[in-house]
Amino acid sequence: MSDHGTDHDTATATATERGYLLDNQQTQAGIRFGALAELFDPVTFRHVDRLGIGQGMRCWEVGSGGPSVPEGLADRVGRGGAVVATDIDTSWAERAAGAAPGGVIEVLRHDVAADPPPPGGFDLVHARLVLVHVTDRAEALSRMIAALKPGGWLLLEDADPGLQPLLCPDESGPEQRLANRLRSGFRELMAQRGADLGYGRTLPRLLREAGLQDVQADAFFPITSPACTVLEDATVRQIRDRLVAAGLATDREIDHHLANVATGTLDLATAPLVSAWGRRPQHS
Repeated sequence: MSDHGTDHDTATATATERGYLLDNQQTQAGIRFGALAELFDPVTFRHVDRLGIGQGMRCWEVGSGGPSVPEGLADRVGRGGAVVATDIDTSWAERAAGAAPGGVIEVLRHDVAADPPPPGGFDLVHARLVLVHVTDRAEALSRMIAALKPGGWLLLEDADPGLQPLLCPDESGPEQRLANRLRSGFRELMAQRGADLGYGRTLPRLLREAGLQDVQADAFFPITSPACTVLEDATVRQIRDRLVAAGLATDREIDHHLANVATGTLDLATAPLVSAWGRRPQHS
């Protein structure tokens, strides 16, 4: 779920070497999108529904990654509404393109920090697990706010690994200690590529400073879930070569950790997902 690059080859190189660590082109990406949807779609749509997003409205899903959020938005806005889903790699989101059961979904390759917002104005602009990875977050945020209609809502959801950095908060044995050490290596790789590991907690302030009204926020993270197990397996398989190349883990340690994860007995957590929302003033 990243959104930073225009030319596909350049974008892929950026995502791989400097930006988003988890390349959508890898085979595990679809597995990760499914696990993230299971974990976080109920949170996202609880907020979407609370904000009153419904029939006839226009929504922009930024850095959509997989199809689940665009499809859920299309169900809510119906055939009289519209959903625009953007990402630098649209290969997974394209499954949602066209006339969905709820409404039409348009999928566009787009760089939220460099390209003009899709035209038309939106009742909702949403991004989940995107801006933490975007180097020019301030510019991306500015463009997303500019795309809002008067009275439109911005809903940002981003991780804050600094608030809870452990994969196993209950570090009760060697399996949990190994898991937490590998997760620490993952965080280090993210930081090297420009991820802000404390970004989530700043969202309410950033929305207020940008002039949005009625700003609120909350946070969610599961401490154990089958989807956390699936997510961890897929994530480690995506980054194992980078962990080894950086000297952060050995292949043997990674194999041992994956075997531990496969038992299903580790209580695996995620970083807190901070959700923050605010409304563009009716008159500005």
